[in-house]
Amino acid sequence: MKDISHLYQGLYGTNFDKKDMDARFESLLKEHERQFGAKKDVALFSTAGRTEIAGNHTDHNLGLVITGTINLDTIAAVSLRDDSRVILKSEGFPVDDVDISDLEIKENEKNTTSSLIRGIAAAFKQRGLKTGGFEANTTTRVLKGSGLSSSAAIEVLIAEIFNNLFNEDKLPPVELAKISQYAENVYFGKPSGLMDQIGCANGGIVGIDFKDAKNPEVTALDVNFKDYGYNLVIVDTKGNHADLTGEYAAVPAEMKMVASYFGKAVLRDVSLEEFIAKMADIRKEINNDRAVLRTYHYLCENERVKAMLQALENKDFDAYLKGVQDSGNSSFRFLQNVYASSAPFEQGLSIGIALSESILKDKGVVRVHGGGFAGTIQAYVPDDLLNEYITKMDNLFGKGSATILAIRSLPTCRLC
Repeated sequence: MKDISHLYQGLYGTNFDKKDMDARFESLLKEHERQFGAKKDVALFSTAGRTEIAGNHTDHNLGLVITGTINLDTIAAVSLRDDSRVILKSEGFPVDDVDISDLEIKENEKNTTSSLIRGIAAAFKQRGLKTGGFEANTTTRVLKGSGLSSSAAIEVLIAEIFNNLFNEDKLPPVELAKISQYAENVYFGKPSGLMDQIGCANGGIVGIDFKDAKNPEVTALDVNFKDYGYNLVIVDTKGNHADLTGEYAAVPAEMKMVASYFGKAVLRDVSLEEFIAKMADIRKEINNDRAVLRTYHYLCENERVKAMLQALENKDFDAYLKGVQDSGNSSFRFLQNVYASSAPFEQGLSIGIALSESILKDKGVVRVHGGGFAGTIQAYVPDDLLNEYITKMDNLFGKGSATILAIRSLPTCRLC
């Protein structure tokens, strides 16, 4: 294996284990040979997951978010084929074998990785770009069901393989994100925003303004939480995600219900001032107080994201942490996505937030992470409380529940 250790810090931050990473890539290459036979030239690729930093449930109404690419990634070993078949073996899953000479949408492929491969190839063709056959095997450390976007990571990884092997990396990360979203929306059959894919593709921390949904404005930020003595920790509260589709779907639907009162399609086109002025009339018109509260969260959250971006640019970390805390409180009180109204006896996120506050007190902050209702919380933990925090969270939710994240600086890329 070629020595790629000089890339590890850009991929995994400063606290990586070189032996562990070397062994991981060597194992990937051995599995590639086992699956596909000995190959002369095998390329290595990496695409990371992402963490939502600010802007809880704002992207679907064309709002503002902050997201960060993280040190947990999906890696692939890839070799070229001389035909139009893409063969992908993801660890723990059946083989996907797709002939991309046929780019028609297949109803029987919906909700499968095969549909993503075909959809991504179709998006490249639509742009007048090249595609071709390859065979790849992957393994991932992006935690599934944790709001870290393991699905977006595999989408962007496939897009980068086409981009690198056949198009000399012509497309920037944001375009790869758009292609991935297209495949997920049209071929896979899942409506989604663009935050996850941009977060996985871009590298570093970015602010995203979705006012123009097809061409979001992406602002890169140079920030390292460790410089301020804080660790970004995700805690999996082991909640049950079953039967929560209705809970997730209700959030954008209720926000758009209020937008429609103003004759708008999304809340981005409504101001906080006009919303407050019409609040009494809105309550009477739509007869849904939760929708009113969720709208208040959205409109305030957009302003909060602006302030948090400014705080990071000014290196005012105290102001930034205040924004994190206010965002978490707003999600709990107004957005109401910390537990499901349909399952009031299951409140793992609330319990995790409560224990976090008892440990951190005024030294750190905690918030719901991602979609909510079940899943993960996100905490900023100072160095001197890190061991205690992880120990107590693991005691509560099970060993390995708490994961320390680092921000990855490199975008989705070929490593060698």
